Amino acid sequence: MSTHKFEHPLNEKTRIYLRVESLLRQAHAAAQFHDPHQYLLFFRALFDLLEIFEQIQLKSELAKDLEKQRQTYRAWLDVDGVDQATLRTLLDELSQIHARLMAAERFGQSLKEDRFLAAIRQRFNLPGGACCFDLPALHFWQHLPTERRQRDSQKWLNSLRPLSESLALWLKLTRETGHLKPQIARTGFFQSDAEEANILRLEIPLEFGVYPMISGHKSRFAIKFLYFETGQATAQDVTFHLAVCN
Repeated sequence: MSTHKFEHPLNEKTRIYLRVESLLRQAHAAAQFHDPHQYLLFFRALFDLLEIFEQIQLKSELAKDLEKQRQTYRAWLDVDGVDQATLRTLLDELSQIHARLMAAERFGQSLKEDRFLAAIRQRFNLPGGACCFDLPALHFWQHLPTERRQRDSQKWLNSLRPLSESLALWLKLTRETGHLKPQIARTGFFQSDAEEANILRLEIPLEFGVYPMISGHKSRFAIKFLYFETGQATAQDVTFHLAVCN
């Protein structure tokens, strides 16, 4: 059965984390510039990340969350029935990534100081502002050899590696706290309690032709399913799988 997967954050910090994860994926996917228009996606993702970095102290928040995860897993040391070798490997990984995060520059600092990026960023925000007459420096850069442009993109992305690996580990461990379980939304509506939850993960069969609209917070949430074709709420029962991740 074909399904579509959906994630929803239950607090503002996790919402930002998921947005940053999405932007990093876009930037990495476009960074090879195999398509002549991939540079638009790459720079848009890079500059959107810079906007987020300027608004939020993301490094300190992520460091605190990683440390919280490390303390949670440390509580399982020497507990019977727990794979201690796997646990110690995970704790070592958490410690190493946390240390690299703490030693890193403020997110986006070197990107803001890059002369070329600084020259094109402001105009790039204009509708259609990436035209050659708006950004002649970008137009010239596009005509450099592919290897040079790929080298530049990797340099810019490597400056964000402490962010990428820290966020990837936090989200991986958070997602693994929840397990998909079958649920039924009676007449297209489902609600439940959640204890200090961060993310809801859903898998919904495509055959229902619906998508979820979710409201809630870390303690309680509600899901309403709407028909894709009409945008109207469905009155049919919808079976789906749900994981509540802490």
